Amino acid sequence: MKKRTLVIALALGASAALWWGRPAVSSSAPRSVAAPRTPNRAAAAARTVSAATAPAPAAQPQGPVLTASWGGGRDQLGRDRPAEGSPVGPMSFAADARGRLLVLDNVNDRVVRRGPDGKTEAVVPIQAGYPEDVAWADDGSMAVLDRFRDKSVSLYDADGKPLGTLALEGAGIPDAGSVTALVVDGKDVYAERAHGPLVKLGSTSGEPAAERSEIPGRPSRDGRSFLSAGIVEAPNGRAYVSSTERATRAHRYTRELRLELPIRHLSLLDSDRAGTVYFAAELERSDTESEIRIVCLEPEHGEPTGTATVPANVLPEESLRDLVALPGGGVLYALRTEQGVSYSKVECE
Repeated sequence: MKKRTLVIALALGASAALWWGRPAVSSSAPRSVAAPRTPNRAAAAARTVSAATAPAPAAQPQGPVLTASWGGGRDQLGRDRPAEGSPVGPMSFAADARGRLLVLDNVNDRVVRRGPDGKTEAVVPIQAGYPEDVAWADDGSMAVLDRFRDKSVSLYDADGKPLGTLALEGAGIPDAGSVTALVVDGKDVYAERAHGPLVKLGSTSGEPAAERSEIPGRPSRDGRSFLSAGIVEAPNGRAYVSSTERATRAHRYTRELRLELPIRHLSLLDSDRAGTVYFAAELERSDTESEIRIVCLEPEHGEPTGTATVPANVLPEESLRDLVALPGGGVLYALRTEQGVSYSKVECE
């Protein structure tokens, strides 16, 4: 992998999938790499931040919240390793405040809901032709993204009943392939365009937006901010997190993080309901070894409050998200093995 300095402005946040996870290599989808910005913009951002070297990682994953073996059974999750094409597994997942987990089991054309005890509560067949992402609304309704075949977002109520679809292409999104994330904020459904602004598609009930308005970033779970992040210098492990006041659109902070190791890609930017911000990046220890560093930041000034480290997934299966912030605090981390996939809680220390 050739190292180079990247300046990537990515707007990310709560209740939505990230287009940052393990890079996809399928010929049917673009690699998960954001479009570079100009060096001058990066220099300007770097001058305005308060640099913070993240503390050495200490916390490790706790015991698995749940595990699932590979297969097509009710309690299993699908994996496909075709003779031609890229291997795929569960692409995305989401968690709610009740401790439930929603897994996009795209190989088996379904969404699986697990309860707080880890047991399967529901299996919802999905209609998307090429499902890649899932988002969960507060009322339990679900949204599933398909950029390449149907070029739409399919919607389901809390019981799995189809509610309709929202078209991706239109005002603000001329090409569905440019969509980099699916975001649900209250009853509004947004698509992120090229790691930048979010375009309103409609409501969780399936009603298209009368005006496809834009917001500058993903909303935080406490309702106060829009969050963004990016890489300043990948080889030197320099990244940043920025917060904008939602009510006034005033800049709150931009915090530089010095992660000490080269950055392969960003893995997470999310928040919990208390406003704590969770940032993660996959870091390169050697040509063959990497780790995921998680940094927690307090919401007012972006001061780092702790870190954690987890192993990077090394199996070839594509995924779009391996980490999510839990509404009540902490991060849920998916680890794939030859036996199956486990989801474990991680907290910063």
